Amino acid sequence: MDFIQDLLDYEFLRRAFITSVIVGIICGIVGSFIVLRGMALMGDAISHAVLPGVAISYMMGINYFYGAVVVGILAALGIGVIDQNSRVKSDASIGIVFSTALALGIVLITVAKSATNLEQILFGNVLAVRPSDMWLTIVIGIIVLVSVFLFYKELLISSFDETMAAAYGLKTRLIHYGIMVLLTLVTVASLRTVGVILVVAMLITPASTAYLLTNKLSKMIGLAAFFGALSSVIGLYISNMTDLPSGPIIAMATAGLFLLAFLFAPKQGIVWRKLRANRRRASLGN
Repeated sequence: MDFIQDLLDYEFLRRAFITSVIVGIICGIVGSFIVLRGMALMGDAISHAVLPGVAISYMMGINYFYGAVVVGILAALGIGVIDQNSRVKSDASIGIVFSTALALGIVLITVAKSATNLEQILFGNVLAVRPSDMWLTIVIGIIVLVSVFLFYKELLISSFDETMAAAYGLKTRLIHYGIMVLLTLVTVASLRTVGVILVVAMLITPASTAYLLTNKLSKMIGLAAFFGALSSVIGLYISNMTDLPSGPIIAMATAGLFLLAFLFAPKQGIVWRKLRANRRRASLGN
């Protein structure tokens, strides 16, 4: 009840609540496609690749959104160019761009000499969300929801069988880069909440939790969005009550929900699988 009263009393906490819930939802939605496509490493790469853009934005005195989005999209394009035009495999090209962007970001952070603000971008501080950050997150959330709604069939087919999607005449490369753009936008929206370092937890863990519970994409997206939002609420509550950093607590909340699904999911949970295996052995013994 204290937390609810605090939400009613403090505007900054209401902004944090709204922003973190929206971030949880859109990370779950985009993360579902990232998990199905086996692109978890790409999600990690893009989340770190935006760091130079954030640093450049601070040095230029502009909103970090612009620099982060531009650099994130350039990183995605760079990975594609290396992958398609050399013998270097996809995971290696991701590693090259990821490490280079991270190193550049660290150098620019040193040059920028704005440690306080940049630390919040690295590790997140949802309680410091400004009204402009909240509205930016809302706009990105609308873009993600509309994009997935309009192109759901294309995303569905290309995520499960890219060869079949190409045979149907779908532009799979364009779809891939479209997902990269959405991934970059979601990453930028998550910076204030969980930071560059932990955004991959919001992208991958709720979607993986949902993946253990259903075989249908529409249900997976819904469950991933729910688990993302629930993790944000749990993390924000614990952070507010214990004065612990919000980003790591939210990331730990996603891991806790995944652990429950990993153990107790009706079909995939290891506890139920062991029980069913024991019952089968018992029935065969009888």
